[in-house]
Amino acid sequence: MNKSEKSKGIIAFSSDHAGLEYKELLKKTAQNLGYTITDCGTHSTESVDYPDYIEPIVKEVLAGAKGVMICGSGIGMSIGANRFKGIRAALCFDGLMAKLAREHNDANVLVLGERLIDTEEAVSCLEAFLNTPFEGGRHARRVEKLDKLIGE
Repeated sequence: MNKSEKSKGIIAFSSDHAGLEYKELLKKTAQNLGYTITDCGTHSTESVDYPDYIEPIVKEVLAGAKGVMICGSGIGMSIGANRFKGIRAALCFDGLMAKLAREHNDANVLVLGERLIDTEEAVSCLEAFLNTPFEGGRHARRVEKLDKLIGE
């Protein structure tokens, strides 16, 4: 994207060491689609703790970006992200799941497990996540109810 082109928005990415390869691939994909990228780490394959890469994404998403998090399975990152009010992180394994997460749940964070899906499916998930608007309507009422669920 050159300076005269307008960005479609900001996508914040993070991964642990097990998700680094897909993070780098998906950042390039998002840039090619016209998005501005924020990289919240990690930047090497040295073993790290995935919870350290959740809060930076949460801050970006709550400021208006969409988020993408990748670890080995995606499970830990999705659990961690969904502990924050206003975050709707969806662990997806195919493009249809990512599409429905956006359409019906207004997901604002896509979570992927690099060890569980191939690169083509990861790209399909990202494209569906970025290209699918929230449907609203009856789904808006349900998302509002989700946002009110606060445990003790």
